Amino acid sequence: MKRTFGTTVLTVGALIAALGLQAGTAHADTTPRIDLRVLVVSDGGPSTDAIAAELTAAGTPYTRIDLTESGRTLIDADFLADTADGRPRAKFQAVVLPNDNPFPAGSSEMAALAAYEQTYDVPQVDAYTYARPEAGLQYPVNGGYSGSIDGRRAEVTAAGKSGPFGYLDGPVPFEDNDPAVGESYAYLSKPVAGAAFTPYVEAVIPGQSAKGTLVGEYRHDGRRELVVTFVYNQYQQQFRLLARGIVEWMTGGVHLGASRNYFSVHVDDVFAADDRWNSQLNCTPGDVDCADPDATPDPIRMTPGDVDHAVDWQNDKDFTLDFAYNGAGSADHREDHNGADPLADRLIARRGEFRWINHTYSHPFLGCVQDTTVVPWKCATNADGSTRWMSRNDISDEIATNRVWGARAGLPLVHGELVTGEHSGMKVLPQQPVDNPNLALALDDNDITWLGSDNSREPAQRQVGPATTVPRYPMNVFYNAGRAAEQVDEYNWIYTSRAQGGSGICDDNPATTTCLAAPLDVTTGYADHIVPLETRIALGHVLANDPKPHFIHQSNLAEDRIAYPVLDGVLDGYEALFAEDTPVVNPRMQDIGAELKRRADWQAALRAGQVTAYRVGDTVTVDAPAGLAVTATLPTGTTLAGAAFGEAYAGAVSGWTRSTGSPLALALPASATAPAADASKPTRATGPAPRTRVPAGVADPVAHPADD
Repeated sequence: MKRTFGTTVLTVGALIAALGLQAGTAHADTTPRIDLRVLVVSDGGPSTDAIAAELTAAGTPYTRIDLTESGRTLIDADFLADTADGRPRAKFQAVVLPNDNPFPAGSSEMAALAAYEQTYDVPQVDAYTYARPEAGLQYPVNGGYSGSIDGRRAEVTAAGKSGPFGYLDGPVPFEDNDPAVGESYAYLSKPVAGAAFTPYVEAVIPGQSAKGTLVGEYRHDGRRELVVTFVYNQYQQQFRLLARGIVEWMTGGVHLGASRNYFSVHVDDVFAADDRWNSQLNCTPGDVDCADPDATPDPIRMTPGDVDHAVDWQNDKDFTLDFAYNGAGSADHREDHNGADPLADRLIARRGEFRWINHTYSHPFLGCVQDTTVVPWKCATNADGSTRWMSRNDISDEIATNRVWGARAGLPLVHGELVTGEHSGMKVLPQQPVDNPNLALALDDNDITWLGSDNSREPAQRQVGPATTVPRYPMNVFYNAGRAAEQVDEYNWIYTSRAQGGSGICDDNPATTTCLAAPLDVTTGYADHIVPLETRIALGHVLANDPKPHFIHQSNLAEDRIAYPVLDGVLDGYEALFAEDTPVVNPRMQDIGAELKRRADWQAALRAGQVTAYRVGDTVTVDAPAGLAVTATLPTGTTLAGAAFGEAYAGAVSGWTRSTGSPLALALPASATAPAADASKPTRATGPAPRTRVPAGVADPVAHPADD
């Protein structure tokens, strides 16, 4: 196909006039103000939306313009820049475009953007662009490649490691989750001869030994572009690995918001036993919905050896598990075994190795009184038809008694943390559409401030009386399985069709993402299918700047210890991808809750337009309401009121600082001083080219079956 490209040459005078600046004075004596906000121009494609999602998660403010909307805001000089307090103001610190030029030929909008980027040294990200000379790359037909790179491994170059992608060890594996679906379409090619192009991420061109560029920086005509030549969505691992570097590149490492990689794991029912799945009955004897009269419970409980294994595993991984405990589990065991409980003795002896969370004394259902004469159960009712609820006193006793038991055992507790059994007391559909009204009162009785909730039911934080919820991700490693074969058998029952001997859940809910085409092999299915899938899901959460904890059960640390292959997959996989200065962050429940709450308050302030931030030279100023925790990522050596700002992570410093209501002034180190815009030299702006059309080539976002 023949392509034609137009160029527009702007003289320096025309450039200054277009941006509304006074010739000869705009930059000679006045350092411009650069607002800490990103302009995201979207065509509705997944790549620009992925970058926007990354900015949202980090708390980095941006303005989005949708090119597909009629009556949208036009991009011109007045939209991009003006003056503030007599100082030239650039309203955006970076520009994200769908490709290197998404506008029609001769577009005044692209010309305005080019002039703006030149004048204020504002970088541009080409979210997914065709490899072509206008982007600093040769056409793929000239010894390059166009097509799928599913399952291939890219590498961060030396320039990438010393630059914006230094937090990575090097490998950037591309997913291939379904051989029948094209997930990553890419253009691999080499830079144009003589172009000022620096490859940051490369992959071997299929059929060759040479490498082609997937991400690189192109400098031309006084502008800087980050050129990305593969398509992605916000859930794909390859994007999640590179997202931080894309943001750091376009902001120069100076932006509001912060991102870390979190992983915490709660182990429920410690000291207690969990009922076992029965492969013949296809239910769990002891569970309220297993009404078979021949059902005999067969409990799973950790041993002292399992405790020692957990400690050794933690030491090897430099990771701490959170044990949600039920004291009655030990009390009952001692009563049945002449006062002996070797498991409890070992757990208490090694109590300092773990973090501990109150999980109620005997793990009762704290919501409505359950009527188990029917399957599934329903809420019992009073004579007048009203719901019968567990009382305030009974709920409070469960919380307080377990706290006292834990204190007597010397468990290091945070008294404000609580996870109720099955997250009960809170609403659970379809049987109980509202919270037990007595729950909030009992939480207040016991000074509970953080309450675990099920993320698959309620992904957002909310208040329950005095407590704020902490949504937890359920891992699809079942509470009623201590052996791999049991896990696979139950998995097959849930996720296969009735015709294949399954429950029929997938027949009735075809959108369920974990449905199986055929039952898994009981001996190999766990290692070959379930572990890789659950690892990918959990690692996806880790890479998404998501601090929410995951939860499993003590049964999964017993017998076959089936949790460890998944946990190893997450932590070992992470270690192979990231540099030492970017460790997994492993917070406890109260710290996770506080982080989520600060983020919610921050996002609300951004939406309300209550936060203003900008950079002038080596000073960043943030104006925010008094009491609001402000978040930012800045270069190492940044100070606030003479003291070091933030904590080190991924080659930068980031963190929260509370606003007093007066503007915060953050001093950047001299090495981070932005290059001053220079209007004294003639500039040449590359004019608009035809909109680049590229194949979609991307699968639907990866689903999270653990949340089904």
